[in-house]
Amino acid sequence: MIEAELKARVRDPGALLRRLEAAHGPGRPEVYRDTYYDLPDGSLLGGDRELRIREITSHDGTRRTLLTHKAPRVDDASGSKPEHETAVADAEATDAILRGLGYRARLAYRKHCRSYAWDRNGRRFLATLVRVPQLAGVFLEVETAAEDTADLAPALAAVRAALGELGIDGEDLTSELYTDAVLRAGGADGRE
Repeated sequence: MIEAELKARVRDPGALLRRLEAAHGPGRPEVYRDTYYDLPDGSLLGGDRELRIREITSHDGTRRTLLTHKAPRVDDASGSKPEHETAVADAEATDAILRGLGYRARLAYRKHCRSYAWDRNGRRFLATLVRVPQLAGVFLEVETAAEDTADLAPALAAVRAALGELGIDGEDLTSELYTDAVLRAGGADGRE
């Protein structure tokens, strides 16, 4: 599966929030605590790959944890990457396993999110308003799944259409990764 995703900087978060709520109902507020791992030589992040533990806390205190691997991007313009993800029962045990295998926590940060999901034309969409404390502004991520590289262009076209319906145009898009921006900001809250 390829995560066909586009990310945009949001000029008017209040207006976008109202459009999202009108179209898709109340969003799901969550906080993500993302920890990215790398080998000591930096070859994962340096090779455009990601290994991440994501701890998700919902507004009611419910917690869940995901382990994710992303392969190098298959589309430079969008940054879309093949992704494999699974739920894990214990973030601390998973951290210990990764460290035992020689990985080290390279970067950690929180994302304050409000997510909206819907189905259209056989695709499942997820739109997420994101605030990262170390970064200025608000971002919108819209994604759907592409079955393979042949399905990526139609999936991204569907994502662009969804963004357009929300009032986001091409000049607001960014392919900058949060990991790169947080590293540059020097404000990671690591799992050291």
